[in-house]
Amino acid sequence: MNRLRLFTFCLGTLLAQPLLAEERSSQLSALIQDALTRNPDVAAARERIQAERQRAPQASSLPDPMVSLGYQNDGFTSLPLGTMPTTYFTLMATQPLPYPGKRQAREQAAAAGVDVARARVDRLLRTLEADVARGYVGLLLARGQLRLLQAQEALWQRAEALARTRYEVGQGSQTDVLRAQLQRTRLRQTRAGLEAEAQGRRIELNRLAVRPLEAPLATAERLEDLPLPAVLPDAVTQALAESPDLAITAASVAQVGKRISLAQIEAKPDFSVTAGLMPRGKLEPMWLLSVGGNLPIHSGTRQDHAVAEGKHLRAAEEQAAESVRQLVAWRTRDRMVQLRAVLETCRLYKGLLAQSEATLKSSLTQYGVGRLPFAAVLDALGGQLADENGYLAVLAQAQALAIALREIDLGPTRAIGSGGAMASASLPGAGASMPSSGASSMSAPAGSPDTGASPSM
Repeated sequence: MNRLRLFTFCLGTLLAQPLLAEERSSQLSALIQDALTRNPDVAAARERIQAERQRAPQASSLPDPMVSLGYQNDGFTSLPLGTMPTTYFTLMATQPLPYPGKRQAREQAAAAGVDVARARVDRLLRTLEADVARGYVGLLLARGQLRLLQAQEALWQRAEALARTRYEVGQGSQTDVLRAQLQRTRLRQTRAGLEAEAQGRRIELNRLAVRPLEAPLATAERLEDLPLPAVLPDAVTQALAESPDLAITAASVAQVGKRISLAQIEAKPDFSVTAGLMPRGKLEPMWLLSVGGNLPIHSGTRQDHAVAEGKHLRAAEEQAAESVRQLVAWRTRDRMVQLRAVLETCRLYKGLLAQSEATLKSSLTQYGVGRLPFAAVLDALGGQLADENGYLAVLAQAQALAIALREIDLGPTRAIGSGGAMASASLPGAGASMPSSGASSMSAPAGSPDTGASPSM
């Protein structure tokens, strides 16, 4: 029952606070729920908590009593049991008794490991949920890029048709037709990479949710449909209060403190109670009751070193906790700065996309009447593809920052999507302006500050 309550609490806490902006789809919720309930790593972590719970009863139990059976005899030539007063059987029992408070100190030191295991489960659950959310956004990004390529394919067909018409009437060149056909071939090449990316994301999500790897995964929503995350004014305070890494270090400090208390009391002497019965045959039996204890003349120095060791370990854990606290505050504040910039970029993209679409329509119309060269159409088509893909990448980046903020991850913000397929399109005008969703500045090496800003910013 304790296991069920613990898991229900952890699951309820995570499900009550979604990773994707303010709400999430039923499809993502189902994936996360399956991952949290079926994932073998979560099951293993729950079993480790139960294993830690079994340590305290072991540590606080009494030592086993000692029982001995013997016979004492007068002389070697006969067995004068019942005639000689010093000839008798012995039945002895000895029960060791730890110094008062030792059993409780041992139990508390052993039980402190449960809090550490609980905090590690919280870390695992948050990371698992974040991995599912990142995989889901990556799948939406790849499928959004595939829809973008499909729209571009239609535009290139129109451009090719215009170039062919102008060539047939002697107003254009065959080169324009060939260049349009070349770009359509490059789009098909890009599509193959994006389809592989989408399949990889689907397989990854099925693995995390412990579903059949080849199971279909429909996504009724688009990346553009996900609500943008909000900038929280108390994000740092909330992260410090909820960070599982801080909880792990705090539990470790408390655990070392319990061990210090145990080491201090372990130097106290233990006791033992002995009771014995000595039957003497026909004679009146004898009995024995004694109390003894050990003399801790050698354990004092040993325990002094154990206490000193514990104090140094506690100081080290406290410093580690302070380091984690500073890292959590820095990562959270830095991600909030990035998020503000990304949200502003998303706002600017809405006007930029309208301008890019208007430029493309104008270029196609002007080329159709012979007022612009085909190179202008190439630039307009490449620019629109770069802008549309850049918008998707920035949306994915905003969700990646929201996920990392909820995960309270200590490492650099993990990017969503490889971006390699779209970047390989080599479209005119896209070489400098198309941000790569996977090659963004969020992919900073561990230990380096997150810049997180999109290249278009």
